[in-house]
Amino acid sequence: MGEDTENSPSPPHRTWRRSGGKWRLVTGALLVLAVALMLIGQFLRLPGLDVFGTQVKDRSGPAVLQSVQDLSRYEGAAGTYQVVVDLERDARFLPDAIRGTRTLYVANGSVGAYVELGGLGNDAVTVDADRTEATLRLPHARLAAPALDPGRSYAVSKQRGLLDRLGDLFSDNPASEQAVNVLAAQRISDAARESGLTSRAERNTTEMLQKLLLGLGFERVTVTYT
Repeated sequence: MGEDTENSPSPPHRTWRRSGGKWRLVTGALLVLAVALMLIGQFLRLPGLDVFGTQVKDRSGPAVLQSVQDLSRYEGAAGTYQVVVDLERDARFLPDAIRGTRTLYVANGSVGAYVELGGLGNDAVTVDADRTEATLRLPHARLAAPALDPGRSYAVSKQRGLLDRLGDLFSDNPASEQAVNVLAAQRISDAARESGLTSRAERNTTEMLQKLLLGLGFERVTVTYT
């Protein structure tokens, strides 16, 4: 009877408890390791703190010319703008402390306004028989693509959830920076459009053409935009 007791298999519930305890230990160890890696990553990223004496090496290749375009436009005005971008990304059914980012970014850039002078038809310029009066019909001024100044643009703060911080430890996310830059460029374009930059470019273009043609002997120069 004693031998039967020793050789009898252990009850199922005891084996389940032991394996469950091991899984809990493994899960706890992984969580501790993840938090430790996150803290180490944040510690090494502190501004002004370089624990391992990191060196910066530029291994970039030379710039490659992809296309050349002849310009036939006159830039009559240019504006410099600054915009503060507050971009927030949230995850459904998850609090911001777990998943989500919020970036506060100060962007500086410039926008030029130009009048296209190439491709004008024969009826764009009319001169009277005495060559004393000239009439020019030009298209309305347009806004060029905004140019962000990377040297004067910077991130003020960036809040990230726990999952986003863990993800940044193992890989970078260039798409997040690109989204901020695209939104900043859009806001700068809107500001240039609302500031009347194209109207100013047309006035300056008119003044330039009038001075040029008056210097060539014309007595009256009229510039219209259609």
